[in-house]
Amino acid sequence: MSQPSVPWEPAPEVAPVPQRRTRPRGRAAHVTAVVLAVLLVGALVAAGYLWRTTSAWEDHAAQWEAEAHGYAEDVASLQAELDGVTAELVAAREQLDTATARITDLADEKAQLGDENVASQQYLDYQRRVSEAAGVVATALGQCTAAQSQLIGYLEDREAYDPEDLERFASDVEALCDEANDANTRLQQELAQ
Repeated sequence: MSQPSVPWEPAPEVAPVPQRRTRPRGRAAHVTAVVLAVLLVGALVAAGYLWRTTSAWEDHAAQWEAEAHGYAEDVASLQAELDGVTAELVAAREQLDTATARITDLADEKAQLGDENVASQQYLDYQRRVSEAAGVVATALGQCTAAQSQLIGYLEDREAYDPEDLERFASDVEALCDEANDANTRLQQELAQ
């Protein structure tokens, strides 16, 4: 007995399984390396720029600090010079006050001499000499104090004047005050007689 034959049937077709497309691993690593390299270069450029900028600011700050120290020294020098001139002015005023008081005292002393006629003549002669000397001293000391006051004004605004002119004027003031002191010395000698 034979078996009935079954016609051959083909096996049902199975749809192929779609395959996943994968990128090669080498390409992803390459892209990552390029991105990191670009970021590194950018960071280095930024760091270089910041370093250069910081260095420039440090140099600029050092220059300003040096200028500030120079100005501070100039101010200290000018203040010392102004203090010296002010002290000379005070001394000249004190000399003028002393000379005036001494003239008055000596004139009073000389007026009390013995004989009225001789005393009067001596007094008049003495008064004339003292008055002349006192006039010279008063004028000289007045000019000295006025010139010193003017010099102080110039020194307080030193930038507005030529340094050589200020130096020349300061020398002239010193010479004027020396003459006033000499006149005062002669007056004191006249008063001591």
